Amino acid sequence: MFELGSSLRAARERQGLSYAEVEHATKIRSKYIRALEAEEFGVLPSDAYIRGFLRSYAEYLGLDGDVYVDEYGSRFITSWRDDVPPPPRARRRRPRERSVDRRAVLLAIGGIVVLFALVFVAWQYGGASSTPPPGLTTGTQPQRTATVPGLTLRGTGKGTYLVVRRGSKKGGILFQGTLGAGSVQRFTGRRFYVFARKPRGVRIVTRGSGVTVVGSA
Repeated sequence: MFELGSSLRAARERQGLSYAEVEHATKIRSKYIRALEAEEFGVLPSDAYIRGFLRSYAEYLGLDGDVYVDEYGSRFITSWRDDVPPPPRARRRRPRERSVDRRAVLLAIGGIVVLFALVFVAWQYGGASSTPPPGLTTGTQPQRTATVPGLTLRGTGKGTYLVVRRGSKKGGILFQGTLGAGSVQRFTGRRFYVFARKPRGVRIVTRGSGVTVVGSA
């Protein structure tokens, strides 16, 4: 057993080294070098830093770094570990708590089963109804297709620049840009305002809707 700090200080002084010279050579800050020589290990960040600095400093002075690390471990690491509080123990769940949790899970599963059963019964009896829902046809009745009001713009020739608004000239913009030849834009609604820079570059198709078309050329 020997004094770690005293032997390090003595070796440094024998070689006539200053703290600044040691710091420059080992990259260990001077305050940590002083702490090692004073055995004030609490100044250093952690046990890993202490071991690393001890080894580097001792070997820089021409000493056996492993001897210093082992000596530090045998004298200080035990007390350092004793200061660490034990990990908290997990609280054991009481039997009553486990039974309450199990009951809640079973109730949740039962509720899901009942819900699925109600949905299945409603679907089963609803599907057996002889009266078809509105909008469906049965037998040989003629099928009717409702016309949805709307507007279709199809580019022709070289196309044209378009602005499409809903309702009027001040309505919200539905489309703004160049409609190339063959390109199609469809809109649903009842009234539209269309500005076409070249009206001949667009074909307008309406389905039960009112359209105001303005062209610049």
